[in-house]
Amino acid sequence: MDKRLASLDWSLLQVFVAVAETGSLSAAARALGLSQPTLGRQVKKLETALGAELFQRQPRGLSLTATGQEILPAASRMRAALGEIALTVAGQDDRMAGTVRITASNMVACHILPPILAEIRAELPQLQLDLVASDRAESLAFREADIALRMFRPEQLDIVTRKLGEVHIGAFAARSYLDRVGRPASLQDLLALDLIGYDRSELILRAMRALGLTLGRQDFALRCDDPVTYWQLVRAGCGVGFGQRAIGLSDPTLEELETDLRIPPLPVWLSAHESLRRTPRVSHVWDRLATGLAPFVS
Repeated sequence: MDKRLASLDWSLLQVFVAVAETGSLSAAARALGLSQPTLGRQVKKLETALGAELFQRQPRGLSLTATGQEILPAASRMRAALGEIALTVAGQDDRMAGTVRITASNMVACHILPPILAEIRAELPQLQLDLVASDRAESLAFREADIALRMFRPEQLDIVTRKLGEVHIGAFAARSYLDRVGRPASLQDLLALDLIGYDRSELILRAMRALGLTLGRQDFALRCDDPVTYWQLVRAGCGVGFGQRAIGLSDPTLEELETDLRIPPLPVWLSAHESLRRTPRVSHVWDRLATGLAPFVS
């Protein structure tokens, strides 16, 4: 074996694959929880170790060179093998102490999980918790998270899932806004108010079209893709927004609008890799999450 490869830091391959998949240092840094300068140095270190250029700069990020394209499949397999080793080792850990890494959507992480996690910590202070607030699907196979709370069911064969129920979506506006413009008596009245939508995401537009409403981006007075900021726009009285009823009904500054708009509910799934699901600390957090989330799902 080439001496350069014999001493190669395998963690650099994970960095290489992440940059190749995301197409930029900044996106890969967010995915790996590293700073962009650190990631840039690690890419350079790998290129120096291999004696080859792996990326070339483009106006909107990085693209693989011919050499990078050739080694990407092997590097991806090595990353998968490293992930499998890490999962196997973690699955043998029967301690209650340690770290459990949880990922959930930004809204759930912000509005629902904090008191549940506080109860878990009060019960087991030796347990450390990492909360990854992200609408990106973190990889359970590569231990980007130990437990995922998502509005979709993972399809991988080695992932254990449990459907907790469904969350219902409603239309909400600040009471101060409704006091100023009036309360809609019909769906048409609601659509005539200032609507808050997403910017680049078409999630709300697709949901509206599924309900037979032909709205376009221009029909929304304000647009924001970040769900937490979006909800603050609703609370501030910027207009009518759409969100989880459990969150909206718990906010005294908001009022749910009763219309003929029937937005389909979203499923709520807990998921974990099968090799970790029965380890004591993951199993404990899994059960406490299921119990704590019960009031928010039906």
